[in-house]
Amino acid sequence: MKRKIVSLALAAAMVCSLTACGGKNETAGTTAAGAAETQAAQSDTKAEPAKDASGEKITLKVFTNLPDRTSGQGLVEQTLLDEYTVANPNVSIEVEALDDEAYKTKFKAYAAGSQMPDLVSVWGQPGFIDEVMDAGLLAELNPDDYKDYGFINGSLDGFSRDGKLYGLARNTDVMCFYYNQAMFDENGWKVPTTYDELMTLGAAIKEKGIIPVSMDGGDKWPLYIYVTDIMQKLDGEGVMEKTHNAIATKDFSDPTFTKAVDILTDSASKGLFQNGFETTDYGTAQNLFANGQSAMFYMGSWDMSMATNQDIPAEVRDNIRVFTMPSIEGGKADETAITAWNGGGYSVTAGAGQKEEAIKLLNYMFRPEGWTKIAWENGVCMSAQDFSQFATGSETEPQKQFMEIVSKATNLSGNPLGDMGTSEFKTTCEDLVQEAAIGKITTEDFYKGIAAACK
Repeated sequence: MKRKIVSLALAAAMVCSLTACGGKNETAGTTAAGAAETQAAQSDTKAEPAKDASGEKITLKVFTNLPDRTSGQGLVEQTLLDEYTVANPNVSIEVEALDDEAYKTKFKAYAAGSQMPDLVSVWGQPGFIDEVMDAGLLAELNPDDYKDYGFINGSLDGFSRDGKLYGLARNTDVMCFYYNQAMFDENGWKVPTTYDELMTLGAAIKEKGIIPVSMDGGDKWPLYIYVTDIMQKLDGEGVMEKTHNAIATKDFSDPTFTKAVDILTDSASKGLFQNGFETTDYGTAQNLFANGQSAMFYMGSWDMSMATNQDIPAEVRDNIRVFTMPSIEGGKADETAITAWNGGGYSVTAGAGQKEEAIKLLNYMFRPEGWTKIAWENGVCMSAQDFSQFATGSETEPQKQFMEIVSKATNLSGNPLGDMGTSEFKTTCEDLVQEAAIGKITTEDFYKGIAAACK
């Protein structure tokens, strides 16, 4: 873990040193077609497959969890797919894109059938990928292909087993609170440095008739990440090992676990989140913040693209800032212990009808000039690769803040609580944390339930 922290911090520090100043990203309005033409012209000829107009006609099927193809990561992905077909006129790509929950349901249906798509989105976390690897659904990749791709040390661990590689990580994910700086300044609100200050701030915001923190409780997983975030502040470096041991022994009696859920339920009961947060989905939660109805939004670094999203009003878009979970009284960690991991990515399926071409596509997407360059220069996310060489001097404020957060990190949480066990453990954790958050069950009931789901 320490090696990964050092490598990640180094990559971010390199970017910071190259980006001492800069304003709004000027490339934010790049279209998929325009980006494809530009990137195709700049591509590394060693990494890019040669054009072959006379080659055998091939159709690749791509199944992805990025349904928005006009902004954010979906736009980056579509740009790369478009580039590939420009470079390879004999190849056509059929894309099926669903949001996370619908995607996982359809993935199971594909897995139970006879023919999976060629290239698929995966999560390099035990709750998703272990059973997929157990079933032999993923094709083995050649690690030597990626020696010069700049992957951060440790970022591919979740996609590997017994020395074999089965997927590539897309991003480095950091959990945070997004906030509206203009709204804070107008009301004299300060960024909280302790959890008590966060609760006091939440009460003041609520008095103004504004939602303090917009929370996606309908999808459930942000709630167990919130618990993980609190656990990280309570226990710091020891929390991951402690959680692994608790899952192995089915014993969650340690005070770190109980206090973390107690803090979540107390926060919810005191109105830190919006009414009905437990049924609010991802898009609705984000819109509450983007439309100025909430002062803060709890979500990951993958949403830094809000700062370049032209669909968000400029008065919000230009004032988006971030801070991480504040320290907790009596806790062992400060703000430099962050909740971060390498989760989402891509794999080629073992039964792919066009396996060789799918691997070529995957390798093309992840050459440093591909995903990393386009995502960073458009303010979309932090990739799982070294992006320092693509610093432009025009990073958005959230980009700069995330770079600073990572460069100062002394500890990374690793996978969130619900993603550290089996798929059954994950589902149970999601269902019960939602019920605990609204007071439907007790903290004791929550841990009894997830202990019973441990294998």
